[in-house]
Amino acid sequence: MSTELPESYGPPPEGQPSPPSRRTFIATTTAVGGAVVAGGGLAAGAFPFTAEEADAVEAAPSGRVSLTVNGERHTAEIDNRTSLLDLLREQFGLPGTKKGCNAGACGACTVLVDGRRVNSCLTLAVRLDGAEVTSIEGLADGDELHPLQRAFVEQDAFQCGFCTPGQIMSGVGCIEEGHTGSHEEIREWMSGNICRCGCYVKIVRAVEQTARGK
Repeated sequence: MSTELPESYGPPPEGQPSPPSRRTFIATTTAVGGAVVAGGGLAAGAFPFTAEEADAVEAAPSGRVSLTVNGERHTAEIDNRTSLLDLLREQFGLPGTKKGCNAGACGACTVLVDGRRVNSCLTLAVRLDGAEVTSIEGLADGDELHPLQRAFVEQDAFQCGFCTPGQIMSGVGCIEEGHTGSHEEIREWMSGNICRCGCYVKIVRAVEQTARGK
């Protein structure tokens, strides 16, 4: 087997500096990283950004969005990357919608947008201008619980309660969509909502009880 290095690995053309060795590169980047941490900011030359590029990074695009949330109109200036979940929790003061996996896999953040179930952690708020959003805070009528909220209490369909807002919102959507013909159908259409406490049987009973009383 030949031990010759490819031409691109050979000595640099005359007049150009030799590339750093792997050991030199690691030592240099480690020193730069340490300087950034120790100095509490950016080390000179740590990132090859021009002033214009740095300004562009800092000035994230923003937009104005106007939503009706639980019957109340809200208007906000937001970073275009803001999720509906973060908008509800951090700007509209509605922490009932929970941030679980933040990747659309657990269903804890489920809300209704124009009557449809969505994972709010994956939904860009800026795209919902003019939409109607219902979160868990909007289900009850004053002190009068929504029928599915009452059913969750009566069926003891929760333990830690963290997933419960998303389970209830998904259950409401499931009922409105008409997917409650059997236990199997309810389980199938509620399968995007994870209960780490394992209350699935009681959750299905609560959805079924509410659907029958509709």
